[in-house]
Amino acid sequence: MNVVLWIVAGGVVGWLACTALHLNVSRGLVVSAVIGIVGAFFGGHVLAPIFGAQVGEAGAFSPFALLVAAATAIGCLTISDMMYERFKF
Repeated sequence: MNVVLWIVAGGVVGWLACTALHLNVSRGLVVSAVIGIVGAFFGGHVLAPIFGAQVGEAGAFSPFALLVAAATAIGCLTISDMMYERFKF
C-alpha cells in the first residue's frame, strides 16, 4: 500500500513541479513525473526508515513515510532542475 502511495505522490509532485512551479519544463512532464516517482520511492523506501518511520505490517499506511517520500521527490526535482540549468545537457 505504501509503495503505491509513494509512486502516486511522486507523480503528483512531478506534475505540479512541471505545471505550477515550472521546474523541468524544458524536459517535459513525463521526465518530471519520473524524477518525482524515483525520488519518492527512494525517500519512502530508504530515508523514511532511517528517520524513524515505524515498520509495521506489510500493507499498513505510514503518513510519515509518505511525507518523507513527497519531500524527497521535491528535493530530487529541485536538484535536477538546478543541474539542468547549470550544465544544459
